[in-house]
Amino acid sequence: MTLVGIELGGTKCIVVRGDVGNIAERVVFATLTPEQTLRAALDQVALWHAEAPVEAIGIASFGPVRVNREAADYGTVLKTPKPGWSGAQVLAMVQERFDCPVAVDTDVNAAALAEHALGAGRGCANLVYLTIGTGLGGGVLVEGRPVHGSLHPEIGHVRLRRAEGDVFAGVCPFHGDCIEGLIAGPALIARLPVIPGELGPHAPEWTAVGHDLAELLAQLVLTLSPERIIIGGGVANRQPHLLARARKILPDLLAGYLDPSDAAYFEELICPPTLGDDAGPMGALVLAAQAGAGNQRQA
Repeated sequence: MTLVGIELGGTKCIVVRGDVGNIAERVVFATLTPEQTLRAALDQVALWHAEAPVEAIGIASFGPVRVNREAADYGTVLKTPKPGWSGAQVLAMVQERFDCPVAVDTDVNAAALAEHALGAGRGCANLVYLTIGTGLGGGVLVEGRPVHGSLHPEIGHVRLRRAEGDVFAGVCPFHGDCIEGLIAGPALIARLPVIPGELGPHAPEWTAVGHDLAELLAQLVLTLSPERIIIGGGVANRQPHLLARARKILPDLLAGYLDPSDAAYFEELICPPTLGDDAGPMGALVLAAQAGAGNQRQA
């Protein structure tokens, strides 16, 4: 089966050809306007299609995006701070050019599906995949299926308790000090005295950032009871000490309420992705496979 996955990110678009568990080819484009980005991506798909018919396409998009397959605007990017992308009809643009099954979900839900099938989430019915990069997003699987509702989980925009004395206002244009506005890439640039890559892992300025991440993890543990919390994205990958800091703080925040709640338990519960940066594009191929098998409906 020839499948294509398209991961639409805030800064780059990754187009892959292959099958579940195997990325045979990939091409990367800058994320510009919707028309420029999708034209470049779909031109590449057309080249592959000329070589071997594409049987299904999976789209893993930054959010918010309409993922309710019954909605008239399924596959449309909703109100977003990404210039020019609010209202972008991603699914419609793909279907205009290719007559094959197409599925759309969030990039983090797709990454969660990939880790569930192939990576750190294998054997876990319920899990959360977090990405911390330019933004902060979370995908949630329950019984192996992505959580959808009136929209989809918007974990990056929850607001949490702040560390005592921490007065950083946050940078989210909607909410200020939601968790995305506190610890995603642009927040760290505004919050830290130097760019994150130049600040040593033991610098005291990381303490409040680690506390904020631990608060988020505590909320996820208490509200969703996941068997695994997988944390990826550029910030998480380049600053692995943040995950270690948050794990150490977490038991104090939970105050002995859960059992087990020792360091060994949280070491297993909270981990980086096995698939690394391939979780997103691999998840797009999982979506394509589901579409091809009839598990997703076209709009």
